[in-house]
Amino acid sequence: MFPLQGGWSVEDYLRLDGGLLVEYTDGFIRVLPMPSLLHQWIVRFLFRLLDDFVTPRQLGEVLLAPLPIAVTGSKYREPDILFLRPERIGSWKGQPAGADLVMEVVSEGRESYERDYVEKRADYAAAGIAEYWIVDPQERKITVLTLAGEVYHEHGVFVAGAKASSLLLPGFVCGVSDVFVKCDDAEAV
Repeated sequence: MFPLQGGWSVEDYLRLDGGLLVEYTDGFIRVLPMPSLLHQWIVRFLFRLLDDFVTPRQLGEVLLAPLPIAVTGSKYREPDILFLRPERIGSWKGQPAGADLVMEVVSEGRESYERDYVEKRADYAAAGIAEYWIVDPQERKITVLTLAGEVYHEHGVFVAGAKASSLLLPGFVCGVSDVFVKCDDAEAV
């Protein structure tokens, strides 16, 4: 029914429709863990905040996973939230090649931490994505990375009481405490 691991083509991957978040790298697929209620609440909160900033200014489009983006010819990622400037959109059919800004909410577990802080940092930099936000509910911090040449530099690591800000979208700020307001509720359960 499916190709063997290592034998997947980009076309096979893009035809995959099982209601799962799946990423593709060089013939291999990785099924991502199901997000928690807290994860999805944070994604929704950030999506609304970013979309409310972008849309009235007609800066582009803010979209949500599942939407695979090409980061190289043989690698696709599924960021939780992505921003595309109008000139990047091209066609509304298919998947975008990269993005201008991506946000990832770190799921629990060492594998998720490694994927978001290390692997995706390298992949998004290689794809030329100008800004990468790592939103970490476990640490209650937001790390904003900006691309300088081919590597990311920290614009800031923002914690409770601070406002995370974007260099790509001047004026876009996000209260860190507001993002993680449900974390205490999640830990109480």
